Amino acid sequence: MLTVRSGLTRALAARMLAPQVCSSFATGPRQYDGTFYEFRTYYLKPSKMNEFLENFKKNVHLRTAHSELVGYWSVEFGGRVNKVFHIWKYDNFAHRTKVRQALAKDKEWQEQFLIPNLALIDKQENEITYLVPWCKLEKPPKEVHVLWWNESADSRAAGRHRSHEDPRVVAAVRESVNFLESQQNMLLIPTSFSPLK
Repeated sequence: MLTVRSGLTRALAARMLAPQVCSSFATGPRQYDGTFYEFRTYYLKPSKMNEFLENFKKNVHLRTAHSELVGYWSVEFGGRVNKVFHIWKYDNFAHRTKVRQALAKDKEWQEQFLIPNLALIDKQENEITYLVPWCKLEKPPKEVHVLWWNESADSRAAGRHRSHEDPRVVAAVRESVNFLESQQNMLLIPTSFSPLK
């Protein structure tokens, strides 16, 4: 189980790039850090969710030939369901541009995955994110991994209750809440082909 809490501070608001496609871009000093992670969310037609996931599972090797997949999950709850959430790692923006250009030329990827699945996607959102300085991305010792680690939905609720009683957490939230533009919570279930579980 994966719980994602996305709290984003943005100097540049998300803008519409094309119908049904949104993207927000990093600005400020973190853009010079190099490595970043692209969070991609696909909103799927409810009757097509399984077909989409099976097709990706069958063709994931075509996509990972171009860049590193960090994780791939389906949304259990948290806003609209029938969506998948995945994270891709890039060395820098030039690397991402090269990957996108290579995918546009990859006939096998286009014909086996992209073209058959375009009609299954209602909406797509992309966000660029950076690891906070004190964080490392690594494989967990258990088969459960979260951006905010929880054994279950009940343990998440208990942990949140404890954190609301911790004066350090309360003070940190109080100091940072003015910088928070939006927040979204999702409970995610890893796919069989997700590197992080």
